[in-house]
Amino acid sequence: MSATTLQPGGRSAGVLPDEGRIGPRANARHIGALVRRNALQIKQDPESMFDAVLMPIIFTLLFVYVFGGAVGGSLGGGREMYINYVIPGLMAMGGLNIAMSVGTGVNDDFNKGVMDRFRTMPIARSSVLIAKLVVESGRMLVSTLVLLSVAFLIGFDLKTGPLELLGAVALALAFGSSLTWIFMLLGLSLKTPQAVQGVGFLAIMPLQFGSSIFAPPGSMPGWLEAFTQYNPLSQLADAARALLNGQGAVAHPVLVTMAWAVGITVVTAPLAVSRFRSRT
Repeated sequence: MSATTLQPGGRSAGVLPDEGRIGPRANARHIGALVRRNALQIKQDPESMFDAVLMPIIFTLLFVYVFGGAVGGSLGGGREMYINYVIPGLMAMGGLNIAMSVGTGVNDDFNKGVMDRFRTMPIARSSVLIAKLVVESGRMLVSTLVLLSVAFLIGFDLKTGPLELLGAVALALAFGSSLTWIFMLLGLSLKTPQAVQGVGFLAIMPLQFGSSIFAPPGSMPGWLEAFTQYNPLSQLADAARALLNGQGAVAHPVLVTMAWAVGITVVTAPLAVSRFRSRT
């Protein structure tokens, strides 16, 4: 994609260099400018943070006080035990929900012509998506901090230490950020925000509830239990439980979760950038 402008002497020159001509320092400046733009949009529209702030509160209170007694009893304890079981799982789920909203936002930006403005700028196409990723990762961090704040208020007991807690938060953010590329690709590929949302729900519902997030897989039918073993959300939830509760193996679920995050990013990030270029 190129455009022309007049230089002194009446000569025309391209002002939209492709990414190969944009150095790392210039690319970093572009990303920083777009991050500031997206952050200002959130400041001007604070309602856009409702999902990041309110959803973790609602999910925590809902699952702890509606299902905590029954599921906690099956774990050999009560609601107090279920709090320590479900909170690490909800950390795994939070990034997935926010990532889905990114896809609808990207799609809506195209329909409103926002991306047409970026097309006229001499910036790397990838910088638009990377800036979106950075801001959404920040929203994921806010959501996780709200979740943990509520968890400690209702009785969550951290059985390890602050380093393990930071490790669990970082792992959840890394995996959630990789999922953002999937939903940005969906937002760039489908025609309407409603289509993105519909496809997103069809994908995330089996992943969320066919996992170890809310209940132990041992209580599930054999075929579903087998599915949960390969579900990356189960691996993330198990890794977070091991880090926060100090029980179970840590290395295996952490390595599997990171492998999923890297693999998803390596596959979907280039596809998303390529799709963005073709649409702009």
